[in-house]
Amino acid sequence: MTLNVELARHNMIEQQVRPWDVLDERVLNTLSALRREDFVPAAHRNLAFSDIRIPLDHGEVMMKPVVEGRVLQAVAAQPDESVLEIGTGSGFLTACLARMAGEVLSIEQHADFVQAAHARLTDAGIVNVRLETAEAVRDFDPKRRFDVMVVTGAVAELPRHWQGWINPGGRLFAIVGTSPVQRACMYEQRDGAWLAQPLFETDLPYLRNAAPEPQFVL
Repeated sequence: MTLNVELARHNMIEQQVRPWDVLDERVLNTLSALRREDFVPAAHRNLAFSDIRIPLDHGEVMMKPVVEGRVLQAVAAQPDESVLEIGTGSGFLTACLARMAGEVLSIEQHADFVQAAHARLTDAGIVNVRLETAEAVRDFDPKRRFDVMVVTGAVAELPRHWQGWINPGGRLFAIVGTSPVQRACMYEQRDGAWLAQPLFETDLPYLRNAAPEPQFVL
């Protein structure tokens, strides 16, 4: 651990994340406590604290720190809550959710991502996470409900059956719409109805089987 690394982490939080209206101290403390650089691919480790999306294998990306902060603040996972994460990726957001919540089940379609994330989470001392390799849009069934669901890849439309995976009164974060202008939304169940609250615009790769139907123009 070097002074330069800790200064870069501090600057990431104070100059990127906090100015983007991420003011929840639990979120800021989580981003400060976890070593983001350990979850970044070795080839891009010098970019661990930069305000950019970091490329991963399979055409996937690691979200910008500001987006990670907004996601964590929006879902506000509590120590007594269960979280279902769709898209483990590098495992960093998984680690953040695990630090804030009681338990996390994270689903990832790429087996090599699962293996790498498991090693990183173990090295970070994260023990309340279970990882599973699965395709979440069509093939996966958790066979239980969760308090919070976080989807880290984009979907053209929110699959309706996902709502059945959330406990009454729970909440679901997803990035919905058509690239390059997608919208991060929080869906909450109130009085038996699902209400969507738009949060911010972003652009992320689609989950498998979740991209828009191709449009043919003559």
